[in-house]
Amino acid sequence: MPAVQANPVARGLGTATGWNARLDLRIERREGRSVLAHNEHQGPLQVQKALYPEGPDICHVAVLHPPGGIAAGDRLGIDTAVARGARVLLTTPGATKWYRSEGGRAEQELRFHVETDGVLEWLPRETIFFDGARPSSTLAVRLGSGAKFLGWEILCFGRAASGECWRRGQVELRTRIDGPERLLWNESANLRADGGFQQSPVGLAGHSVSATFLAAGLDPAPGLITACRELVADRPDCHRGITALPRVFVARYLGDSSEQAFHWFRDLWSLVRPALLGTLARSPRLWAT
Repeated sequence: MPAVQANPVARGLGTATGWNARLDLRIERREGRSVLAHNEHQGPLQVQKALYPEGPDICHVAVLHPPGGIAAGDRLGIDTAVARGARVLLTTPGATKWYRSEGGRAEQELRFHVETDGVLEWLPRETIFFDGARPSSTLAVRLGSGAKFLGWEILCFGRAASGECWRRGQVELRTRIDGPERLLWNESANLRADGGFQQSPVGLAGHSVSATFLAAGLDPAPGLITACRELVADRPDCHRGITALPRVFVARYLGDSSEQAFHWFRDLWSLVRPALLGTLARSPRLWAT
């Protein structure tokens, strides 16, 4: 189905306090293909056509936010439903940028529902919090029987390449993954730039990049954990670790390079994905640009 642009007057897309943008997607299984069966957007949040670099079994979809950044008062929502047996890989063409705010918050809510035996991979590029940013970001995943989720987030506090630190602002983060019978993962954080977490040994420990990789819906085999841990080089400039929980695989990065975190996660993905999907990892085309 082609994208449907909502009426900006009737829906109130642009307001004096920011954009109200939404994206509703549904991926279905049809005749051996995973197809983008429903694509409706409101405001500056959309996708282009689904791509099939791996063949018809898995569709790749890039989520686009043309303004290039999220400002105070913006409210973004992405709802993605994956039907029984369908498979989709979602990514972004570049970094998500949360701009400085003089007091108002910006919000993003991601809601993913994966039905029986479906698979959703959420593999965005890095998220950058500008000095003074006040974002609130929520990721909620619901998995049906046999469904699987694989995703990561790479958080950059400040713009290190520009010499900017995150000295002002507040970040609220929530991630929840529900399985068919029980809660699999629940994590939340309310971080203030002046709260001391940036230097705390239980916070950023003086670093500027924190990243988390999650794979839910499988019990990782010991051999997989061993292979993934062998990718953790002994580097004094960053900290990396891997944990296996019931039905969840977790990897953490703490350092000062979003590219370093991304490359490590991509290497982990090349090992975890075959165990998760029975399919070799093939990077989205956008990652090569």
